[in-house]
Amino acid sequence: MAPVISKIGIIGAGVSGLAAAKQLAHHNPLVFEASDSIGGVWKHCSYSSTKLQSLRCDYEFSDFPWPDRDSTSFPSYTEILEYLTSYANHFDVLKFVRFNSKVVEIRFVGDREATDLTGKPGDYPTILPGHPVWEVAVQTNHSDTIEWYAFEFLVVCIGKYGDVPKIPEFPRNKGPEIFQGKVLHTIDYCKLQKEETSQLLKGKKVAVIGFKKSAIDLALECAEENQGPEGQPCTMVVRTLHWTVPHYWIWGLPFYMFYSTRSSQFLHEKPNQSFLRTLLCLLLSPMRRGASKFIESYLLWKQPLKKYGLKPDHPFEEDYASCQMCIMPENFFSEADKGKILFKRASNWWFSKEGIEFDDNTKLEADVVVLATGYDGKKKLKAILPEPFRTLLEYPSGIMPLYRGTIHPLVPNMAFVGYLESVSNLHTSELRSIWLARLVDEKFKLPSVEKMIEQTTKEMAVTKKTTRFYKRHCISTFSINHSDEICEEMGWNSWRKKNWISEAFSPYGSQDYI
Repeated sequence: MAPVISKIGIIGAGVSGLAAAKQLAHHNPLVFEASDSIGGVWKHCSYSSTKLQSLRCDYEFSDFPWPDRDSTSFPSYTEILEYLTSYANHFDVLKFVRFNSKVVEIRFVGDREATDLTGKPGDYPTILPGHPVWEVAVQTNHSDTIEWYAFEFLVVCIGKYGDVPKIPEFPRNKGPEIFQGKVLHTIDYCKLQKEETSQLLKGKKVAVIGFKKSAIDLALECAEENQGPEGQPCTMVVRTLHWTVPHYWIWGLPFYMFYSTRSSQFLHEKPNQSFLRTLLCLLLSPMRRGASKFIESYLLWKQPLKKYGLKPDHPFEEDYASCQMCIMPENFFSEADKGKILFKRASNWWFSKEGIEFDDNTKLEADVVVLATGYDGKKKLKAILPEPFRTLLEYPSGIMPLYRGTIHPLVPNMAFVGYLESVSNLHTSELRSIWLARLVDEKFKLPSVEKMIEQTTKEMAVTKKTTRFYKRHCISTFSINHSDEICEEMGWNSWRKKNWISEAFSPYGSQDYI
C-alpha cells in the first residue's frame, strides 16, 4: 500500500509537539502521539506529588497566559495538564493529533546525492521541496498493522525524558536478578495508582537511587507513607550532589535578578561575543562568582545541607548553567529530621540478596529499590532514526549539535523541538517553534551547513567552559542572547521591553515574545 503523503509530520504531542503543531497549523500537520493523551512527561512521568519547578508566569505560552498567572504557588502536574488541554482546545490543535499512534521506524527517501553529510560548505536542503523526503511507519492502537506516511519535512518532539529508562550497569552476578526484593525505575512508579504506591512503600525499607527532582519527590512520598513508629525510613543513595532551592527568593531578593535579566546575563560568556565583551566578562568574573557564593550562602543558611552531607562541591552557578537546580519540597528536611529520610553517599554500589552493597564495604537492607536514574533520550531517538543519520547524533562533545536548538545541520528536512534546555523549557520550545514556522514559510533562509556547525560549536564551547554538566545542552546563562539571535534571524527587534530600564533589570519570559 502506498504511503499517505503530507507536507509536515510531527512526532509527539507533549509540550513541544503542541507548540510546533500550533505554529505550523496552516500546513495541516499530522501529529503522531504514541499514547492516548497529550502532555508528554507531565502525563506519563509524574507522581501524585509532582509540581512545576517554576512559577506559572514563567511557564506559559506567549498567547495563552494562565488564568491565575500571578499565583505564587507551584502548579501540580494535573493543573499543568489542564492548562495544556485548554491551550490545545483553544487553538484547535487536537484535530491534527492521531492518538495511540507510535512511530516505529523512519526511512530517508530523499535525494542522497544532494544531501551533504560531510560538514563541508554547502546549503541546507529546501525545507519543503515538493516531494517526500521521509517515510514514517506508524503502529496504531498496539496492533500488528503498520501504516506508512510520507512527509516533506519532519518535526521530532519526543523529548529527552520518559519512555527509555537509563539503567545502571552492574558487575556479573551483582545486578537486580539476585535481589530478593522488588526493583523498579521511576517510569514504572509513575504508572502506579495511588493505592498501589501506598502498598509498595508503606512499612517497607525503600532505597531510592539518585538525588534529582524525581528522587527527592519519591523519597518524600515514601516518608509520608511511613509515618508512625512502625514506619520504615527511606534511604537516598546519592552519587552526585546538586544544589536545591527552597523558593525563588535569595536573602529577600527575587531570584531572577541574578540570572534572568539582560544585565545579569551580561556577566556571563555568550557565543559570538566581541573581544571587548570577552575582556569585560573576564574583568567581571569576580562579580559572577560572588553572585554564586551569595546564593550558596543563603541556601546553606536556609537548608541543613551540611548537617546531612548534602553540600555540593561545585559552585551553584554550574547547576544553574546545566538546568539542574531543583526546588526542594517544603517538608522534605522536616521528614529527614524525624529520621524518615536517610542519606548514603556512594560512588559505586551493587545488589545483594538482602539489598545493596557499597564500595566502602557497608550494606543497606532493602525491600524495594527504586532507580531514579533518569532517561536515555538519545537511545530513544536512535531507535527510530535510520543510518547514516543515527550516527550523527553522536558528537565528540556528547551534545547533539542543533542550530538554534532546532536544526541538525547534517540531517535534511528534519527539526528537533524540545531538546534544548533552559529555565523554562515551554518558552524555549515555543519560541523555536515560531522560528521554525517562519523558516518553513520561507520568511528567512538558513546559513550554510558550515556556518550552522560553526555556530553550534561555539555554543558548545561556552557551555563546556561554564559547567562540568555541559552534556545536558542547557542555555540558561545566555538564554536571552540565544533568543536575541533567533529574533534577529526572523526579522524581529531583539530588544522586547518598553524602555531601557525594563530591558536591563526586569526578567525575560514568554510574554516578551508576543
